[in-house]
Amino acid sequence: MDIDTYLRLGRMGIETAVLVSAPVLVLGLLAGLAISIFQAATQINDAALAFIPKIAAVVVALILFGHFMLMRIAGFTSWVYSQIPTLSP
Repeated sequence: MDIDTYLRLGRMGIETAVLVSAPVLVLGLLAGLAISIFQAATQINDAALAFIPKIAAVVVALILFGHFMLMRIAGFTSWVYSQIPTLSP
């Protein structure tokens, strides 16, 4: 394997990690932002009020995007395994 193959592997790994984590992170961010705006507007500062909706948003993201995330990881893993025979010592 030459340096281009290693760079391609690294690029695809980072791309896969970003695409798999993005839905969960974005929905968690949006839930946190909405709760923060609500808390600032009503001056209710309760830790449970900030924590529980974020957990719910992450669970919803996993339910909605779980199939996409699993297929993306499985595709990347099978591609990496298919590259093993091309390795040279």
